[in-house]
Amino acid sequence: MQRDHRLSVEDTFERALGEIRTRVSVSSPAIAVAYSGGLDSAALLHLAHRYAQQQGTHLVAFHVHHGISANADHWIAHCRDQCAVLGVPFDFRQVDMTGSGKSGVEEAARLRRYAALGDLCRAHDVSLLLTAHHLDDQAETVLLQLLRGSGVAGLSGMDQANHAPDLLGDARLMMGRPLLQVARVELESFVGQHAIAFVEDESNLDPRYARNALRHHVMPVLQQYFPGFQERFARTAQHTQAAQRILIDLAAHDLAACVDGDALDVEKVGKLNNDRIDNLLRYWFGSRHIRMPSTAWLAELRKQLFEAKYDAQLCVTHADCHIRRHRHRVFITPKRAPDCLAVEAHTFVWQGETALRSPQFGGTLFFERGENGFDPEWLRVQPLTLRLRGGGERLKLAQNRPTRTLKHHYQARDVPAWERERLPLLFAGNQLLFAAGIGMDCHCADKSTERIALRWEFDAADAG
Repeated sequence: MQRDHRLSVEDTFERALGEIRTRVSVSSPAIAVAYSGGLDSAALLHLAHRYAQQQGTHLVAFHVHHGISANADHWIAHCRDQCAVLGVPFDFRQVDMTGSGKSGVEEAARLRRYAALGDLCRAHDVSLLLTAHHLDDQAETVLLQLLRGSGVAGLSGMDQANHAPDLLGDARLMMGRPLLQVARVELESFVGQHAIAFVEDESNLDPRYARNALRHHVMPVLQQYFPGFQERFARTAQHTQAAQRILIDLAAHDLAACVDGDALDVEKVGKLNNDRIDNLLRYWFGSRHIRMPSTAWLAELRKQLFEAKYDAQLCVTHADCHIRRHRHRVFITPKRAPDCLAVEAHTFVWQGETALRSPQFGGTLFFERGENGFDPEWLRVQPLTLRLRGGGERLKLAQNRPTRTLKHHYQARDVPAWERERLPLLFAGNQLLFAAGIGMDCHCADKSTERIALRWEFDAADAG
């Protein structure tokens, strides 16, 4: 939507916030403002305060103390005092910035700031968090993403409102940006006209940060030769947002056609062209909250997936997971510590429990009454041992069926190799009673009326 320049900053803000509140569903009518104390957020606080008074809406201000600047304590005091003058409840969180070297201070501060804001929203039962991102921020975002070689999703810039569970830590929370159509110079004028006090963050002048370099050295030159470029960049972001929505719809359609349980069917995916395959994979990763890979990594993954032999044990490592192929299916599996299979055997005596949770094996062994199984009295007096495969184990599922190796049973049930390594076995002495993923051995099965059947279930966090 284009900005109507006949509207004042106040009217533009109120119209945008009204659209945000009617377009999205939030569980609480309260509104929070991310208030750093700087010019932009100071303007936002006063605009939100005026709106809340008119609408009878509860407003609260949140501040995040990073501890990086020597002035951080002064900023908290300033923000608290300004909120007290307005009668706006104020709260803050202090975050620990140690160990931020890997991703860089700028990115680490952003992630921890949003995580803290999400905590504050939950603590105050607020569903809608407003930030002071404005038109110039949108232009900076588009230009920065362009310089990084981003695709359509990156060039879409910031939405006026969206859920951000990866940032705020809660899919129920909504982030709104009601100033996206307002230029920085307009906010400066608004703050000056209303004598609004604000603080200056000295880090905003440091050109070592990418945004500052653009803001102070690149954007002024663009403004000199291309006046009003910010609105054109914002318009480009709106066009790419529309294109991204179409790509998402297409990916959802392709995923529905190619999904096979928790996996993708390689043969069905292979009928798509490379662009649609990449679009589908990105959408699939996004649905699993996996960071977007580079174009080169995605192309290499696609090549390996479709060139691997049918029986190959393909595993491609991603920063967040493993991508594995088993026969005609592709799975996303968790990255596990190297010692996850070095689990000691657990010996116990069954005392009639219906379920026995085993943290070291990451799941629960269930003892359920059924038509097939073991005599409960016999089971009570056996020394039972839960352990992983050692090699050479054999299992007979029924009297009229042959004894087979566990490898044969796993292959017959299409259990992927990486899952076989972590499926536990239950022994009574040296006799294998039960193999998770396969079933119970019939040698000790009882013909009496009352029988105990065994079943294994991984914890949700360990599944996959």
